[in-house]
Amino acid sequence: MNTLSKIKISGKDAFDFLQNQLTNDLRHLKLMPKIMAAWCNPKGRVIWVGEVSKTQSSFEILVPTNLAENIVQRFLTFRFRAKVKFNIIDENKTEKLADLISKGFPSIGLEQTEKYTPHMLNLDLINAVDFNKGCYPGQEVVARTHYKGLSKRRTFKFESEARINVNDKVIFNGQKVGNVLNVYENNLLAIIPVKMATKELVVGNSRLKLDRLPYFDEKIDLI
Repeated sequence: MNTLSKIKISGKDAFDFLQNQLTNDLRHLKLMPKIMAAWCNPKGRVIWVGEVSKTQSSFEILVPTNLAENIVQRFLTFRFRAKVKFNIIDENKTEKLADLISKGFPSIGLEQTEKYTPHMLNLDLINAVDFNKGCYPGQEVVARTHYKGLSKRRTFKFESEARINVNDKVIFNGQKVGNVLNVYENNLLAIIPVKMATKELVVGNSRLKLDRLPYFDEKIDLI
């Protein structure tokens, strides 16, 4: 997953359709140009996560290019009689991916979809989940994890000594402890147990240096 594209969602029922599917509340777009949100399956695993914005006549979501067609096809299965249309806009925004990684905002591609929970991806920490909005797929699972504090794995940002690849294994003392989620040059996001964040981790022969994310301050205790 090296590039990002947009899916344009338009039509009379576009708002209601997305509002019933996504983890965030689209009404926040009245006060800000874009929000982060996710789409989950009924088990609370993330199908897609990314930015949502609104134009005069439509909504746009930022998606990994290799996941765009899959998302549209799955949206269609939920459309029923709703008056809503979906169009893919190929933009190949590699620089946008770099910006997301620098902020610690995750993006998942085709091989990663439905593997992780919103909490593993830090979505509760970057305001991508509104716990006060109405129902959406997987809401009960996501809420239970949030209020019971059950997530022991999180997304962390690192710098690597050499170039590595998405889905590479993160190793501690010869044992796999996580996977690389996103990569841009020598910057990466990886999902690992919280207690491993400050350990001496490697990917292949490349050592990782933890780059503390600002939204972790006073929210996640790194042991």
